[in-house]
Amino acid sequence: MQFSSSFVGQRFHIACNRSIRIIIIKMVGTTLSAEQKKQLITRNLQETLGEDKLNKVLQERDLKIYWGTATTGKPHVAYFVPMSKIADFLKAGCEVTILFADLHAYLDNMKAPWSLLELRTQYYEQVIKAMLSSIGVPLDKLKFVKGSDYQLSKEYTLDVYKLSSLVTIHDAKKAGAEVVKQVEYPLLSGLLYPGLQGLDEEYLKVDAQFGGVDQRKIFTFSEKYLPQLGYEKRIHFMNPMVPGLAGGKMSSSEEDSKIDLLDSPANVKKKLKKAFCEPGNIADNGLLSFVKHVLFSLFKEGEGFEINRPADNGGDATFLKYEELEQYYADNKLHPGDLKAAVEKYINRLLDPIRKAFETPELQKLTAAAYPPPAKVKANAPAAAAAAGDEDAPHRLDIRVGKVLEVSRHPDADTLYVLKIDLAEAQPRTIISGLVKFVTVEELDQRLVAVLCNLKPSKMRGILSEGMVLCTSNADHTVVEPIVVPSKAAAGSRLAFEGYSGTPDEQLNPKKKVWEKLSVDLKTNADGVAVWKNNFLLTTDGEQLTSKLANCAIK
Repeated sequence: MQFSSSFVGQRFHIACNRSIRIIIIKMVGTTLSAEQKKQLITRNLQETLGEDKLNKVLQERDLKIYWGTATTGKPHVAYFVPMSKIADFLKAGCEVTILFADLHAYLDNMKAPWSLLELRTQYYEQVIKAMLSSIGVPLDKLKFVKGSDYQLSKEYTLDVYKLSSLVTIHDAKKAGAEVVKQVEYPLLSGLLYPGLQGLDEEYLKVDAQFGGVDQRKIFTFSEKYLPQLGYEKRIHFMNPMVPGLAGGKMSSSEEDSKIDLLDSPANVKKKLKKAFCEPGNIADNGLLSFVKHVLFSLFKEGEGFEINRPADNGGDATFLKYEELEQYYADNKLHPGDLKAAVEKYINRLLDPIRKAFETPELQKLTAAAYPPPAKVKANAPAAAAAAGDEDAPHRLDIRVGKVLEVSRHPDADTLYVLKIDLAEAQPRTIISGLVKFVTVEELDQRLVAVLCNLKPSKMRGILSEGMVLCTSNADHTVVEPIVVPSKAAAGSRLAFEGYSGTPDEQLNPKKKVWEKLSVDLKTNADGVAVWKNNFLLTTDGEQLTSKLANCAIK
């Protein structure tokens, strides 16, 4: 059964053919009053900034809105929250632009490697089109734009420079606090992120931007700085954040917190079974939030949320209003297991058309290329989990390019060097390395090296070491050398393993032996190229790291 036959809240029967459905949507959008359009646009939002401007525009014409998504991890079931809101915008006659923010994905701590940006963008476009089709949203009312199509233009670049002359580091960090990973010494890319998102509003020529409430600081940043460039202040619509299945924010990088759009029915059941769903708890309940913000917004008039259960457990029940369902659950009249079973049924109806669309060889190939599966997982498995979701995956390692500025012998250890290494931080790091027997001072000085930066700092013979230079070693440890970093790599740039995205741990937990577990599969292959389970270690430009030692461990 197609999900659209039960869930699209339009003023017509879904059984009509697609062309009639599009005509009726257009008629609905043009016959609504300004107040009715506003109610559709703002329903279920947590906050709206610029309501006076919204009222003014709606009195004159239909609103132009954009929603952007950084093309990083695979979109998951929570993406139906903004999709259902986009359906509301279209019902209200709005012109909607969906921005695939590929450059933003790269700027946010390299969550998408440069070599995969184009493939990730293609995947996002296909999967989001499939999502919108599954809930009956006509694609002819939408415009899809890729960020790099205009963000590399001369005009946009000049505006970035102008903005950088106005924005303080404090304001840039504050604006991105809820979106960009915060570290003590942030990369410049993360500081640029909020300004670029603000400029998107001008270059997409929209009246409003839509996003989650976690982007509020970026929205207020835009309202402050765009007028200083001579551009108008936009309206901002904010959705509440939907809790994940494990409680807290639903995240692409936390496998247990989300259901992938290509997950099989068996995986959906498995994940929902483990979902956090405390009896009577309506405050931190991802299932109830999904029902409220997705399912009820898609029900047509007269439809409700159906619970199917045996008579001795209360029998079947239908809720025409979300508030009734919420109160019923709060009063402990609905068992978590029955809620999970109902949500499972609806989620599978949502996902069925998407799964079917991605059965084609072309889209299976695209999925495997954009999100290469970990080693020992078949490349053609359509529902393979994203590598970044693995608990023991190499994205947890913060490996960066460093430049050796100073080399000296440790005063209390004949086999140790004390290195001062530039990692594009406020000051060079001190790193102790046992290379005295293997590499000369001249060979190390001014050399580019790969540095593991998130080990817990430790004292070595009285001097604190703040990282580790990665080296290859033969079996009997008679030959040891730093792995070779391409000469074009910039100090401080992050190195990533092909097919693995995500945010590194702030610090690797020594008690959990994270580094020890991951380093087992870190080595050079038969060609002397650095790999983790056959996945290449790459620079931001997609270049490989190498060694003259083949089939050797990297430590």
